[in-house]
Amino acid sequence: MSENNSFDTVRIHGGYDPEEHQYASNVPIYLSAAFSMGSAQRGRDIAEGREPGFTYSRVANPTVSILERRIAQLEGAVSAVAVASGMAAISNAVLTVAEGGGRIVAHHDIYGASLDEFISLAPKLGITFDFVEDINDPEELASAIGPDTKAVYVESITNPLTKVTDVDQVAAIAHEAGIPLIVDNTFPTPYLFRPIEHGADIVVYSSTKAINGHGNVISGLIVDAGRFDWSSERFPQFSEPEFTLYTEEVGHSRSFVEAFGNEAFHQRLRCKFLRLLGAVLGPQQAYLELLGLETISERLDKEVSSAQRIAAFLAGHDHVTKVNYSGLPGDPQAGLVERLYPKGIGSILSFEIEGSEERVNRLIDATRVFSYIPNVGDVRSLIVNPARTTHREIPFEFWERNGLNVNLIRLSIGLEDPDDLIRDLEQSFEQAYRD
Repeated sequence: MSENNSFDTVRIHGGYDPEEHQYASNVPIYLSAAFSMGSAQRGRDIAEGREPGFTYSRVANPTVSILERRIAQLEGAVSAVAVASGMAAISNAVLTVAEGGGRIVAHHDIYGASLDEFISLAPKLGITFDFVEDINDPEELASAIGPDTKAVYVESITNPLTKVTDVDQVAAIAHEAGIPLIVDNTFPTPYLFRPIEHGADIVVYSSTKAINGHGNVISGLIVDAGRFDWSSERFPQFSEPEFTLYTEEVGHSRSFVEAFGNEAFHQRLRCKFLRLLGAVLGPQQAYLELLGLETISERLDKEVSSAQRIAAFLAGHDHVTKVNYSGLPGDPQAGLVERLYPKGIGSILSFEIEGSEERVNRLIDATRVFSYIPNVGDVRSLIVNPARTTHREIPFEFWERNGLNVNLIRLSIGLEDPDDLIRDLEQSFEQAYRD
């Protein structure tokens, strides 16, 4: 397949050659823990990287590899690494870039489990996060970066407030300081936004969400742009000798930089963190991801259109005190949305209602089309109260700063008729405020 094919062609055909798989029209599911290496010489050639091939599915699996190649093509990246969950993607990316300790700059208004890891677990591993109030404030961001800072970490669209990060600006500041930019692009997916085109070096996904789109698989992805220079003294793990990269032809243990150059990041992640920590994606899960990708454009086009209608409906409702959806006309970030998201910001929005938490509970319990599920990006429309579910890990001192409170409700808009979704919300409001 030509490298010049468009997004909609790559999402269906990318990374797959039927001739290599008995001309199967669909990607086969390789349910095998291990693969015959054929001969002792071929086994050694595969192990030492002289010949492509598969040996053990914890290291690589044909179905998973096709997903990885397809995602890399959709992102304009050199490689993608599939893992067992979105949190595995975030953790592996952070551990690889800050291996041995260091600091990472991030904004605090992010997904609850990510913030929990960053403030309670990562410091015990020697990785400290420095949180800025406004990631789009260039002076604040630049001043937070120090000599031991290993990366800047952002969400392209924040969860659940849908604030938009100016990735171009953040990337320029990070690169000026000699550090990479990691972007969690879960909400937009590469269909709505391709962070690498705007300067990102590493992109992570909970592909459980809109990439898969059907709520039937847990999965994550780490995408490597392959442009960052990892030979800096700031990242010694990439320049130290690595025994597994020894070959008799070279005669010494090479470093990842020596062996792979600017592709050292994904190679080290795959060799050390995926292979040794073992959070691998199974072939059945990879197959479901590939199926989801085949309809991503049509799904997101409809979901974004419906989300915009529902956000507008909520913005005019008497019992709604605030709507968080940067895609609304007149939003303070409208200019940034127009520049970075011409197809829309995605299908997730949140809003606050007046009254007590009991009103929130009654509204949620009254819905009939929306499902009370702590997920996003599904073909089904979902409703949840973040403070009690998806973001309950966030300490109370962050609540006000992150716009989190018990009156906040998050919606993920699916493929149902938007008129039915609005009617469902209308009758839910009526029941919640009946007395």
